[in-house]
Amino acid sequence: MEIKAKLLEKYDTATFGASGFKKREFVVEYAENPQYPEFVKFELIQDKCEQLDAFNIGQELNVAFNLKGRKWTNPQGQVVYFNSLQAWRISAANDVSGGNPAPQAGNGASESLAEPEWLNNSNDSNADDLPF
Repeated sequence: MEIKAKLLEKYDTATFGASGFKKREFVVEYAENPQYPEFVKFELIQDKCEQLDAFNIGQELNVAFNLKGRKWTNPQGQVVYFNSLQAWRISAANDVSGGNPAPQAGNGASESLAEPEWLNNSNDSNADDLPF
């Protein structure tokens, strides 16, 4: 899925536990109907967190994302459901190629813009350990 929206907030990258799992959240204003704008929070994970550095608050973006849902049983035995919007590519709205902005020199941004395979891997042996 992909939307065009204005960047409102971007948060620092958070690292969780000894595994080094990284997550970064950001908020956009999505105005499919300008009379009723929506404020939508996305997350970037692992090596995708750095994509947000290239953009400024107020900038129009194209956000490619996956809708994710997870079922988790907490230690008390209660089943809890989590939803997230995982962005995997961000580009400037005026970038007709749909790719990232030009990489900054020396930041190692030569990685592929394709969605990473592990992002859709639901057979992760540690998947039940994480509440997100």
